[in-house]
Amino acid sequence: MAFKYAVVLTGGIATGKSTVAKFFLSEGFNIIDADKIAHFILDLHQDKIAELFGQHCVVDGKVARKELGKLIFANPSEKLRLEKLLHPLIFDEIERQSIELDTLKKRYIIDIPLFFESKGRYPIKRSIVVYTEPNIQLQRLMLRDGSTKIEAQQRIDSQLPIDEKRDLATYIIDNSKDLKNLHQESIRVKEKLLLN
Repeated sequence: MAFKYAVVLTGGIATGKSTVAKFFLSEGFNIIDADKIAHFILDLHQDKIAELFGQHCVVDGKVARKELGKLIFANPSEKLRLEKLLHPLIFDEIERQSIELDTLKKRYIIDIPLFFESKGRYPIKRSIVVYTEPNIQLQRLMLRDGSTKIEAQQRIDSQLPIDEKRDLATYIIDNSKDLKNLHQESIRVKEKLLLN
């Protein structure tokens, strides 16, 4: 049976989820990374991506993620077309890895950025949301990607608002302050996970 010992790690873009994932990995948790799986599947299906979205979205046998991102984040119907292709394939691979990890009978993390957006696709009861205030999220994304305010806001708007994700979470890691505070928040949630 898949997902028995799974805990989802999620949040919004540029809220610090990758940093928290590294923390849990360093603490001995196994991690299934939906983004890594998605990147692998994207490149595996590059011909289909070129067919659906244009040859300019594939360069040297790999999907040009930045080009594809510009297209899908500016156009919700294009985003839906991509999700229709990718989400079932990503789910199958996450489920396969989850079945393997469940045999260890200990908690593990599945890093799924769009967990709440997937509307119940994953039957996982516990979730950790890495939260930061929306204005901080916008500034961090612009700084991280060198994007304009409009581009950054489009990417943020393509996801469920971070305040809504926070309200749906089992555990919240607040990343509105500095790295030291984020580390303390991560330790606090790790200890709760180990108790339950």
